[in-house]
Amino acid sequence: MKRAGSILIAAAVMICAVFTGTVTKTEAKSKSDIKIAIDAGHQARGNFSTEPIGPGASTRKAKVAGGATGTATRVPEYKLTLRIAKKLQKELTQRGYQVYMIRTKNNVNISNKKRAQLANKSGADIYIRIHADSSGSSAVRGASMLYPSTRNRYVKKLSKASKKLSSNIIRAYSKKTGIRNRGLVQRDDLTGTNWSKIPVTLIEMGFLSNPTEDRLMQKGSMQNKMATGIANGIDDYFGF
Repeated sequence: MKRAGSILIAAAVMICAVFTGTVTKTEAKSKSDIKIAIDAGHQARGNFSTEPIGPGASTRKAKVAGGATGTATRVPEYKLTLRIAKKLQKELTQRGYQVYMIRTKNNVNISNKKRAQLANKSGADIYIRIHADSSGSSAVRGASMLYPSTRNRYVKKLSKASKKLSSNIIRAYSKKTGIRNRGLVQRDDLTGTNWSKIPVTLIEMGFLSNPTEDRLMQKGSMQNKMATGIANGIDDYFGF
């Protein structure tokens, strides 16, 4: 009777938690119930007409910047990001997740605002923005994650979950690839982040301005590790 009573109490607590919204998505869902939106940053041609950086903003930025180019390989950022996005899509699908791709080809014209809106409308649980970095110094290397701060006037309510997502991904990514972990960076000026309604993060996978890192990121074997590392971080975020 004592064991039966404990079970009944536990069941009652769970029912209460469900109705009060204290059960998280990670506890309530399996991978097949989770959808992930992936945005391969940039596109074949930039669009330098402007749009608001967030809902109601007076500040405006270019709809899509041109992106960086590999200093050694001359591979443009938009090609690299799509390759990784497609590999990540395959990896996540094999793990049982649903995946929504913002773009699947390079010859598109989708603004950063529109990309976030597409992610929102897709029913995705999280939004992953894939980019590569560049610096005026060829010695700078490593990966970082960009997420909104608690001071963000547009999406501050997403900060905590976005930080957790960012932290999980960067740890798993650097562990899998060996690429230096440069840590988390708060950014409140990113249009594609500020229009999101779901936890969002932007990964800078490495520096195209560093010849060694540029060449490394163009290798198929490394690209597989990059996609696997991001997927591992997503698993960690959802508690799998």
